[in-house]
Amino acid sequence: MAVQLVTIFGGSGFIGRQIVREMARLGCQVRVAVRDPDAALPLKTCGDVGQITPIQANVTSERQIKAACEGADVVINLVGILYEKGSRTFDAMHVQASKRIAEAAKAGGATRFVQMSALGASEQSSSRYAQSKARAETEVRKIFDDAVILRPSVVFGPEDAFFNRFAQLMRLSPIMPLIGGGEQKFQPVYVGDVADALRLAATKSDCAGQTYELGGPNVYTFREIMELIMQETDRHVGLVPLPFELAKIQAAVMELLPVPPLTRDQVELLKTDNICSGACPGLSDLGIKATAPEVILPSYLDLYRKGGRFNKMKPI
Repeated sequence: MAVQLVTIFGGSGFIGRQIVREMARLGCQVRVAVRDPDAALPLKTCGDVGQITPIQANVTSERQIKAACEGADVVINLVGILYEKGSRTFDAMHVQASKRIAEAAKAGGATRFVQMSALGASEQSSSRYAQSKARAETEVRKIFDDAVILRPSVVFGPEDAFFNRFAQLMRLSPIMPLIGGGEQKFQPVYVGDVADALRLAATKSDCAGQTYELGGPNVYTFREIMELIMQETDRHVGLVPLPFELAKIQAAVMELLPVPPLTRDQVELLKTDNICSGACPGLSDLGIKATAPEVILPSYLDLYRKGGRFNKMKPI
């Protein structure tokens, strides 16, 4: 499938920056549709002069969304939030924004729509986040019945908000709570593999209409992930089980912070495993060999070692 112009909503984010580079390497013209185009200016260096163009597109503005989608062959929607704040609710940012973007993409002549969802998306979930991701999928498919939907597990890589967050917390606290006992399972997927999946979803004809579950090669409990971080940073803290109900009380207080490290909805989400179901195709079906966290984590978690990045751990 030939792609000349691609519009990427949320292209300045953690995953977005990766797919902007991927599409630029293919020779595509790339519009990076974001709330703050100035913040996306560094992405212009990822391509040739004039190849990558950051443009303002607030997902609540039909006019700006329409302008961003006009004439694009492919539209990729990466817009998402992890917690609600004011008018930025899950319904507004996931469901309504996805519907608005898909409608503009269809009107603008796009022939492929790629929607970033999340593993565990389900309208039957007790989590509002997971419910909204599922409803967004439904709204997109009403407009593009051949839309490609990607559902990643926890995405890791330099600048991620998962491994980095817990490594940072281990610097500050001698204990780390294990919500629900820490037995819930995750299947972390490398951001580079997710970007490869996005590129193929945007360009391969046989991806049309598919839903892909993206997970890494290994499954870990939350406890095992904390142990992996401690191993890579050479920081060892106490892992203390925290019942879900107590975690919800703690989260209710944390929600008052400008950027809450934990919310009650996230506690609800932690009650279910975040692993591939096997009911949908995955990375291997796209010809992508999944990258294990153990291969990538040493390249950026070394920042959190005692004494800093250049204080190498003793060889085993």
